[in-house]
Amino acid sequence: MSELIERVAPHDSPPTAPAAAAHDGLSAAELAAKYGLAVSGARPGLGEYVRQLWGRRHFIVAFATAKVQAQYTQAQLGQLWQVMTPLLNAAVYYLIFGLLLGTSHGIDNFIPFLVTGVFIFTYTQSSVMAGVRAVAGNLGLIRALHFPRASMPIAFTLMQLQQLLMSMGVLFAIVLMTGEVPTWSWLLAAPALLLQSVFNAGIALVVARLGSKMTDLAQLMPFILRTWMYVSGVMYSISNLTGRAPHVIKILLEVNPASIYIDLMRFALIDSFTAEQLPPHVWPIALFWAVVSGIGGFVYFWKAEEQYGRG
Repeated sequence: MSELIERVAPHDSPPTAPAAAAHDGLSAAELAAKYGLAVSGARPGLGEYVRQLWGRRHFIVAFATAKVQAQYTQAQLGQLWQVMTPLLNAAVYYLIFGLLLGTSHGIDNFIPFLVTGVFIFTYTQSSVMAGVRAVAGNLGLIRALHFPRASMPIAFTLMQLQQLLMSMGVLFAIVLMTGEVPTWSWLLAAPALLLQSVFNAGIALVVARLGSKMTDLAQLMPFILRTWMYVSGVMYSISNLTGRAPHVIKILLEVNPASIYIDLMRFALIDSFTAEQLPPHVWPIALFWAVVSGIGGFVYFWKAEEQYGRG
């Protein structure tokens, strides 16, 4: 009886995949195609990826909102720190650059000029820093659930946008207290902020992919961002400072995307900041940076979709 079982059992058991492939004369890829099998976690096509991401839009908004609400739960002042942090930074910069170094000379209404620069650059700075850790800092969630990984850096950018919108009321109040009067130009703040948000999301996607492999990038990024801030005209006027500088240096500073979005917001909110102080073709340049960063960053992140969360 035992001999009969040994002879019959191999024929009664289902064949393994290699055996089936060898029996049918098919390769592994052909066998997978025959039975409708797909690689687990394979990167979808770009169009399908966009569709999946749009399907997770409610998750992205809910995740960003929850992060905003939980960020300062351990602090006694709670959500007030979202406004106080850029205000305190502006106060320090005013003391050092406005009073001690005299960068306020030649700038009408320096306080709203400075505060606007600080608030707008902080938005980009925070989006980049959050993007660096978007994948590396959420590996548990990424490994546990299946969703487009681009949801994470986009959600963190949305989180920073929510914080900026909470702070904009304070920014408007400061602008009004310094003698500015609301005009139709204030409406330009909306498209400027939209273009900056697309740019920030693209940069966050780029650094999220880099940060998922380069763990030291989170330590290096504050130095890069600080250098970027100093060349972006946050606490001084680029046109005043580069009056005698080589033309190429002036051009590089003027097309700097951070300074472009800062200047657009200043132009929208501050009457004394006139069109003559804006770089030539400022709106096309702002659109260019948003498109290049948004599309380029998204495609760059999508290319490595299969790698996120792997060991």
